[in-house]
Amino acid sequence: MKHLKTFLALTFIFVVNSISAQSTFEKWPAIKEFHEIMSQTFHPAEEGNFAPIKARSEEMMSKAASLLKSEIPQEFKTEAILASAGRLETKSAALHKLVTSGATNEVIMKSITDLHDTFHEIVGLCSEEKK
Repeated sequence: MKHLKTFLALTFIFVVNSISAQSTFEKWPAIKEFHEIMSQTFHPAEEGNFAPIKARSEEMMSKAASLLKSEIPQEFKTEAILASAGRLETKSAALHKLVTSGATNEVIMKSITDLHDTFHEIVGLCSEEKK
């Protein structure tokens, strides 16, 4: 039930920000690249399939690290967005370490959910910056 509530809340946030997110993704290709991996790993994990995240945690870590090194649109170079992107990098490295150390699926799910929330925080902040 807890996961269902989290899923519904995140789905609502995603729907509300979807129009803005499309524009964010167009302006900041690195965040779009991260999103592609996140969506291809998080959603299967929600369904109990951890193979995608276990196979791609290093790639996700790399994409998160590249966000701060990418060409960030000026409107998104705020203290809050840069701080959130830094947390995304740290959390993705922690997730990769969990995967490579053989953590349980429950622990991996908690970590990827936290990472997913941080990603949506960034997208939300980007949407606020455009207003």
